[in-house]
Amino acid sequence: MRVVLAGGSGALGRRLADDLAARGHEVVVLTRSPRPGPHRQVAWDGVTVGPWAAELAGAALVNLAGELVDRRPTPAAVELLTRSRVQPTAALRAAAAQLAEPLPVWVQVTTVAVHGDAGEQLCTEDTPPADGPPQMAGVARAWEDAARGVHAERQVVLRTAVVLDRDTPALDRLAGLVRWGLGGRIASGDQWTSWVHVTDWLRIVAAVLEPEGPPLSGVVVASAPNPVRNRELMATLRRVLHRPPAPPTPALLVRLGAVLLRTDPALALTGRRVVSARLAEAGFAFTFPHLEPALRDLLGRDGGPRAH
Repeated sequence: MRVVLAGGSGALGRRLADDLAARGHEVVVLTRSPRPGPHRQVAWDGVTVGPWAAELAGAALVNLAGELVDRRPTPAAVELLTRSRVQPTAALRAAAAQLAEPLPVWVQVTTVAVHGDAGEQLCTEDTPPADGPPQMAGVARAWEDAARGVHAERQVVLRTAVVLDRDTPALDRLAGLVRWGLGGRIASGDQWTSWVHVTDWLRIVAAVLEPEGPPLSGVVVASAPNPVRNRELMATLRRVLHRPPAPPTPALLVRLGAVLLRTDPALALTGRRVVSARLAEAGFAFTFPHLEPALRDLLGRDGGPRAH
């Protein structure tokens, strides 16, 4: 199968490209800046339909295009995050509409942040998106809406939890806090973290692209079956990194620190408990269903990056 990756030059996209190629697929990466690499790269601007559209004929599409969300929650940031997702999706949609035959499958990779700050609610594929906050649910809803009714035989909206992988901003920042002695719970510590090990995320994408059983379509949640509260997340990181207990970080300090780090404090102060009912029904077995083995696999028993 030929698989076209939009947004395939980012960290997660590179991991996916390597995994798909290892599974025997032909990988084509749409990128604004083609450069030598292990996979064929085709130039596009992420806005207009161009010669790149010919790559879609008969191909599966995985759309990951979008700027990183780790930035200050300003109106300008919300506009940038939204535009960087909606414009490429609109271009892909327009290109697909010109094809004589529909795409066999379109995988739209979005985020469980579409549920905003969900508190104690258990969210699945059937849970409606939240109304806010704008930088979470607002951006995610616009992203999903832009892909409605695309010219494809099957579409999967893959709502993805925090993907744990080595040398990525999410895990590096958390591990750094623990190493600096700031590994206590954040605020109340009650907020939920939904997560997925990168190995399982790659397996989920492979499963929706080429299902062994009945094909999945519509919304599918890519999240491990055991979300954790923030207090458990930080305590597990301390165990894995061999660090002693640490005092909690008050919400006010998180907000002040977010200004210095130019990040969104809601990433730490809000949470969602999201699991996949559809993967469970399909019999998908996670390699890393629990957090501590997942972190030990990625960070190693000595707390350092583990070779893979």
